[in-house]
Amino acid sequence: MAITVDTPVAAVLGRAGGRGAKKHDKIRDKLGLHTVGDLLRHFPRRYIDTTNPTAVDELHEGQLLTVVGTIASCEMKSWQDKRRQRTAYRVETLLQTDGPSLTMTFFAANRGMAESFRSRFARGRTGIFVGTASRFREHWQLTNPKAVMLGANDADTDTDRAEAAGIGPLFPVYPLTAGVESWDLQRAVTLARDVVDAVPDVIPDAVRERYGLVGAEEALQGVHAPAHLGEVARAHRHFRFEEALVTQLVLARRRRAAQARAAQTRDGGDGRLLAAFDDRMPFTLTAGQTEVGETIAADLGRPHPMNRLLQGEVGSGKTLVALRAMLHVVDSGGQAALLAPTEVLAQQHHRSIVALLGELAQGGMLGGTTVELLTGSMTKTQRTGPMSRLGSGEAGIVVGTHALLEEKVQFADLGLVVVDEQHRFGVEQRAALTDKSGARGTTPHVLVMTATPIPRTVAMTVFGDLEVSTLRELPAGRAAIQSNVVDLVDHPGWVTRVWARVREEVEAGHQVYVVCPRITGDELEQGESDAPETVDEEGQPVLLDVAGRPPLAAVEDVAAELADGPLAGLRLAVLHGRLAPEVKEATMRAFADGEVDVLVATTVIEVGVDVHNATTMVVLDADRFGVSQLHQLRGRVGRGGLPGLCLLVSHAGAASDAGERLAAVASTTDGFELSRVDLEHRREGDVLGRTQSGRRSSLQNLRVLRDEQTIVEAREAADALLDDDPDLTAAPLLAAAVTELETSATADFIERS
Repeated sequence: MAITVDTPVAAVLGRAGGRGAKKHDKIRDKLGLHTVGDLLRHFPRRYIDTTNPTAVDELHEGQLLTVVGTIASCEMKSWQDKRRQRTAYRVETLLQTDGPSLTMTFFAANRGMAESFRSRFARGRTGIFVGTASRFREHWQLTNPKAVMLGANDADTDTDRAEAAGIGPLFPVYPLTAGVESWDLQRAVTLARDVVDAVPDVIPDAVRERYGLVGAEEALQGVHAPAHLGEVARAHRHFRFEEALVTQLVLARRRRAAQARAAQTRDGGDGRLLAAFDDRMPFTLTAGQTEVGETIAADLGRPHPMNRLLQGEVGSGKTLVALRAMLHVVDSGGQAALLAPTEVLAQQHHRSIVALLGELAQGGMLGGTTVELLTGSMTKTQRTGPMSRLGSGEAGIVVGTHALLEEKVQFADLGLVVVDEQHRFGVEQRAALTDKSGARGTTPHVLVMTATPIPRTVAMTVFGDLEVSTLRELPAGRAAIQSNVVDLVDHPGWVTRVWARVREEVEAGHQVYVVCPRITGDELEQGESDAPETVDEEGQPVLLDVAGRPPLAAVEDVAAELADGPLAGLRLAVLHGRLAPEVKEATMRAFADGEVDVLVATTVIEVGVDVHNATTMVVLDADRFGVSQLHQLRGRVGRGGLPGLCLLVSHAGAASDAGERLAAVASTTDGFELSRVDLEHRREGDVLGRTQSGRRSSLQNLRVLRDEQTIVEAREAADALLDDDPDLTAAPLLAAAVTELETSATADFIERS
């Protein structure tokens, strides 16, 4: 039977030998390798030089080691096992690495087995050893060791020889599961490469030649059995380019499909409403706001739907740009909808828009338009009026939450959909709103906004079907924000100064936010974890030990403690996601009106909240928040021309990874620089949508920061291929890979329009 990449992996595992069907089942089921192609695409995570002892710099208890070493000594010892009434044997060896030596002990049931161990691990033999590092009587040892010995020896079994066969100068260390060793996979991969009929290469020859790529077969050789690290680098470039090319083709086809759809042109009509709004604005647009506004106006005037991402620094005025676009559409005779992820943010947007428009928000007057609010907590009676005015066209602008997506909500002529903090919405949710085009039946224009600056390659990889506009310039009146890390590990007494500083700000007539990761002492706020998350060398999440740390700060507990203690006499209020909507609205209004001195809240105040008199923010357990999230939070202060202060309180310790992240946040207010730091710490799976999709990152070989040049080249290649051959008929393997990605679950992950 011919072996292809689609052949079940059992056809290879059964012929590869090894130690039984259970191991084969683990390779197939636990590692998810169901076909020969899956096996060949299961890449090593690192390599060990088999020609020299492995450099071991520092050992830790419980550390899993894979090392090349030489047996420095080997002794067989016996003792009387009184319980079993027999002589027992063990073989004690000393393994020499390029670093600390490790003792290994092998227990034998009889003398013959012990002699076999002594021969196999004879002094001077070199091998690859796997085990867990531990301390015993002040010496490091390798517990539960497993080995493949290099070089022939009469004591080696057939299995020993099979495992050593084919091991070259660089030994691949694969992502594993319990009961499977790297040499099991190495042997299976070697056989698969020998027997597979042909390895399909989805990259067309002309593209490979243009970008200096090796072929698929050579790439598999270089990744699984390299002679040197240069071969590994060339192999990885092939697979990374392949993944980038397929991804960019999916996105490029979506861009072209969007441009082919019909949309109603929105030329701005006589521009009366927008002109009246610009005349009443108490400030001047920045150059960036003007430029982006002109670009959006040009998009709206075309007969195909705009699909644009507007990103920018905290406080750069994205909402103002979006509002001017909405007024442009209303002037054109259409309607605009602003979709927000939370009621707090929707209410804040509604208040801000009505305040900015003033009398222009009174729908009955000439040149004005009604601005509606529609949220899930509103009663049927409360919804009746807004829904009627949307359906009749009387209301030009509506701000709402997921309630806008309900089937009962209809528009007369929906011309523009603005999605704020779009990463919080799924694909189906956005589609449900853009399908509500109204009587004209055309696709609305779409503007999505994010307050988290996005690295260029993230925008190209994940938002690649959107055109991107960026606001970097902050409007006049935005004051500098000073950020300080309050390390309570080395300086526990500093917490007293934190609350003294808060009181000083209030006494100066200002207001303060205090942010906590939890609502109550035993329940996390949505999206927060019980311990700081890191990843192991295979990219799997690992929760760090938090023994000895105080409980995480909780809104209700902190508010009570502050009211009875260091902030006694000040006006405190709480805000979190579990409060009734009317309570949240009343609390935010009271804070905005200066009736509350200190607002103790969860991250519901992360975006959109705009209180100019708030000058200080205290973030408790700051190490539990992401870099970009902290940057967003501190953007709530310093908005009214007064200097801002952000205190990042942490029990993590300055020397920890979390401490280093906090130091990075404190060192700069450049959101674009911090977005790269965030991505480096959190991996693509988190930043590109893990919380939205519920899946890990769909990027297998590609890393959007490391592989920036590859992504740029792949996008260029994708556009060139589609220009010459829109259906990719000349590259059927590539076309099949693109179709598979488009129709797979990962397409939900990629689609952001």
